[in-house]
Amino acid sequence: MGVRASVSAIASLVVLFVLTLAAVALVSTQRAVLTDSVDEVLQRAAASIADSLDAGVRDTTLSGSGDEESFAYIVDASGEVVAATSGAPLSNVDAPPSTTTATIELGSSRARFRVRIEPHGDLTIVVGTPMDDVDESVGALTRSLLIAVPVATALLAVAIWFLVGRVLRPVERIRARVAEISASSLDQRVPEPATRDEIARLAQTMNSMLARLEATAALQRRFVSDASHELRSPLTRIRTALEVDLAHPTGADVGATHRGALADATQLQGLIDDLLLLARLDEAAIHSRRILVDLDDIVLAEVHGRGATEQTIDVSRVSAAQVLGDPGQLTRVVRNLLDNALRYGASGIEVELAEVGQDAVLRVSDDGPGVDPALRERIFERFARADDARAAGTGGTGLGLAIARELVDLHGGSLVLDVEHRGGASFVVRLPAAAPQ
Repeated sequence: MGVRASVSAIASLVVLFVLTLAAVALVSTQRAVLTDSVDEVLQRAAASIADSLDAGVRDTTLSGSGDEESFAYIVDASGEVVAATSGAPLSNVDAPPSTTTATIELGSSRARFRVRIEPHGDLTIVVGTPMDDVDESVGALTRSLLIAVPVATALLAVAIWFLVGRVLRPVERIRARVAEISASSLDQRVPEPATRDEIARLAQTMNSMLARLEATAALQRRFVSDASHELRSPLTRIRTALEVDLAHPTGADVGATHRGALADATQLQGLIDDLLLLARLDEAAIHSRRILVDLDDIVLAEVHGRGATEQTIDVSRVSAAQVLGDPGQLTRVVRNLLDNALRYGASGIEVELAEVGQDAVLRVSDDGPGVDPALRERIFERFARADDARAAGTGGTGLGLAIARELVDLHGGSLVLDVEHRGGASFVVRLPAAAPQ
């Protein structure tokens, strides 16, 4: 069952329930009001007879009230009827301790009468009148409500059906547009109603989501193209070198071929490792150990492992800092930041490490071209190539900084670009420092 039918059905049932309760209350109220009116008539009739008795008038025949079916009679202490209207249904009545009014059935037809029994000295006054008018009036109202309530419910159900359809019409247009959108048409957007209700906000949210999906899909396509290029280039060099050696075996430099193939294979392995690591991070299949790590030892080991480079690496501001984490993953973070600095730095790189408050703060700065302010967050996107945000022609697949940030996040820290740094790029890592042992 659709939303339109469900809402209409539920609303109709609720309305039917409410109208039924209202109808029952109305019928009960009308019966009570009419019965009270009858009781007042009986009270006046009993009072009139009592006044006659007080005045000393004790006729054996009481005058009627003008209603042939109404009756009255007087009973003495022994239960004998001492006066009555003509045709009154006589019966022995025990004098009640107080005035009693009730509805009873009399005669073979079991007609309903409202009867008032009122003590008066050693006598008892009994007056009664039929309930036909009350029953007919209540019955007419009941029959009217039995017709009016279902009709009103049906009319309201139809109104709700069209109203819900009108409200859901923008949702149907949104659904139809979403059904037309495919992976190749993420540039389409759903129509946004001119209203400011929840449906309009839903459309705006979906358009924002489509914009993000479009951007992500574009980055993914770009990444696939870049990764394919990165994978193809070393494979092409390996294949070319092997084909040249096979074509000219006498002049082949096997050692140089092996060294070139080994370097290209190492590059391929690094790229594949990055892709596998990202896949594991996506699947939350990678976890961090929590052991005490000397972060300064990792930094110095990575710097010294670089050997001789064209740029100088200044580690004079590296001081002791301990964190709880995974040594392998933290090594990967430091390595990626150093690789990034060496790729873009011109002549010098500065590495700083210190415990500041409750954090261990690592800063890696280079003297390269810096980062365009409009692209300072994009360089951390997984599928963005770093050379788009910085200098062209420097290589890289755009995975290093993305991997570093995700590993830092995994350790409860943060990796940001210092926007106030001048003369290159400066990346700042903050990790929770280990509590003093």
